[in-house]
Amino acid sequence: MADHLINLINVSKEYNGTKAIKNINLYVRKNEFITLLGPSGCGKTTTLRIIGGFEYPTDGQVLFEGTDLTVLPPYRRKINTVFQKYALFPHMNVFENIAFGLKIKKIEPKIIAEKVGRILELVCLSGYEKRSINSLSGGQQQRIAIARALVNEPEILLLDEPLGALDLQLRKDMQLELKAMQQRLGITFIYVTHDQEEALTMSDTIVVMNKGQIQQIGTPVDIYNEPKNAFVAGFIGESNIVSGIMLEDFLVEFAGCKVPCSDQGFATNEPVDVVIRPEDLKIVDETEGIFKGSVKYVTFKGVHYEMIVEAHGMDWMIHSTRLRPAGMKVGLKVDPYDIHIMKKVAANA
Repeated sequence: MADHLINLINVSKEYNGTKAIKNINLYVRKNEFITLLGPSGCGKTTTLRIIGGFEYPTDGQVLFEGTDLTVLPPYRRKINTVFQKYALFPHMNVFENIAFGLKIKKIEPKIIAEKVGRILELVCLSGYEKRSINSLSGGQQQRIAIARALVNEPEILLLDEPLGALDLQLRKDMQLELKAMQQRLGITFIYVTHDQEEALTMSDTIVVMNKGQIQQIGTPVDIYNEPKNAFVAGFIGESNIVSGIMLEDFLVEFAGCKVPCSDQGFATNEPVDVVIRPEDLKIVDETEGIFKGSVKYVTFKGVHYEMIVEAHGMDWMIHSTRLRPAGMKVGLKVDPYDIHIMKKVAANA
């Protein structure tokens, strides 16, 4: 508990009778890079805005190092925010944009100049002080927005999809740069995105959200390898998700076959969801597979081939570096520890 910087306790937010988030319980540790991940409308930005003080919860508490700041306005929180639209001042140069918050605080000009110089060095834009904002690329503007937030020395930096406007390669570069920056600074980043790859690349902890509720909290490895339900499995990466019956511990039936697995603790003959990642399904000789089928489609993805194999009346997605042509008769095999069994979730949950 001592290292908890932010605690959300039973936080809900309602708009016109509709709950945007429902009973959120979440803590954020000091120096952590935590990402709120989910589809549009899942409540991640609302949660971020409540942490920043731009929205107040309908119910629940927001604690900062144990102190209640639920209804404290943004300017009284040790938190700064970087939005997707950077909101830089076009009539000000780079120096003036970054220094704006410091001037409002009436910091001495000499100290302002030192702070701006240091922060520009941190974001690799030394010497850009007099440049016009309109002369900068999208990536450079994004760094200036981050620099303007960081120069105020917040304990927490909130980032609401700040890479959304960048092209693919620049976005990938900035993912690595943001993570490195956070580690150098040693401050807490709370990041919002709908991009699974972004979350997996940068985060210490991922909070997967859907329909205003937290679905799972864990490390990127845990979230990917051990999804808690079908939504998480389907949203994080690609998965084959099928209905099955847990016959007993370590034995599941799906697609007409009884298959050994590594899961236990389910009721006898309990309906379950079975998840198998595309890279965990192995194409073997037709006589060696658990399932027998034929390759329907093949797509080259650069580092691997994506193949759709029809077997037992179902389409299975397989990722492999070895090509099997469309029409080829094949078998499918999976190791017990690569089969993930999850409890069924009610449709209205």
